[in-house]
Amino acid sequence: MFGWALVFFIVAVVAGLLGFTGIAASMAGIAQIIFYIALILLVISMISRAVQGKSIL
Repeated sequence: MFGWALVFFIVAVVAGLLGFTGIAASMAGIAQIIFYIALILLVISMISRAVQGKSIL
């Protein structure tokens, strides 16, 4: 349990550093591109599984 608390604390500190230094604003465009690429890959994967006759979920 302490391990998870430590992980979330580190994530919060890193997020705070990125947010307060302005790096997060410049990374938003890159994150949006990566999101759309992942979404397209998800749809392709689901279509591929449906064509093969396997369960989508």
